[in-house]
Amino acid sequence: MSLLKRSGVVGGLVAAFTLALAVPASAHVTVNPGTATQGGYAKVTFRVPNETDSTNTTKLEVTLPEETPIASVSLKPIPGWTLAAEKAVLAKPIEAHGTQITEAVRKLTWTATGDAAIKPGQFQEFDVSLGPLPEAGQMVFKALQTYSDGTIVRWIDEPTTDGTEPEKPAPVLKLTPAAATDTAATTPTVTAETSSDDGDGSWTGIAGIVLGLVALVLGLLAYRRSGSHAPSLVSAPAPVQGGKSPAQDDKPSVSATKAE
Repeated sequence: MSLLKRSGVVGGLVAAFTLALAVPASAHVTVNPGTATQGGYAKVTFRVPNETDSTNTTKLEVTLPEETPIASVSLKPIPGWTLAAEKAVLAKPIEAHGTQITEAVRKLTWTATGDAAIKPGQFQEFDVSLGPLPEAGQMVFKALQTYSDGTIVRWIDEPTTDGTEPEKPAPVLKLTPAAATDTAATTPTVTAETSSDDGDGSWTGIAGIVLGLVALVLGLLAYRRSGSHAPSLVSAPAPVQGGKSPAQDDKPSVSATKAE
């Protein structure tokens, strides 16, 4: 075998091995969107892909962080899946909308029925409404993915301090302060728009007044010119009583004695 062919074979094996390692890492359970606002409500979606070639995903279990309990949790129904929200008593009650909450949802479970399981090459999304969100930097949702052969994949590894992805990362929802999102984004825009609108209105009004005065002066000049060049009107002589004109009265009369 030539050196060129050997290099091609080695390169193909390396690429295949790299893809084999990369596929499982990119097929983990995730939460979307990845960010939300502290103190607000959010709809998050747990996306679950099937990463095997021969078995189906039949169950998903998601544990909410105990240190940041959520007062309101609701699930969106999915055809072919049963839903269960398991509550637990809080060690320290929380307050939401003026009411003290002594227990909160701790665990969410979706179980497939019939032919609804996630098959190889497919994925499913599970929607959850949460709020009010805690004033914390993030929420880590540890998830268990159960397959039809009994295998359980534990997506429970928390984020690392050095930024590298762990082997079985848990879904993470980043939380941002409400003030940093609202105040900084809106104030400069409002100020700029107000200043622009006032300037445009002033110049538009001044231009309108100037154009109106120019039009008035031009109109007066045109009127005066038309009056100075207008032809004078000659009145016709008034008719004389009896139906005779003045010219007829000036003719001499013929004496009757000359005819005789």
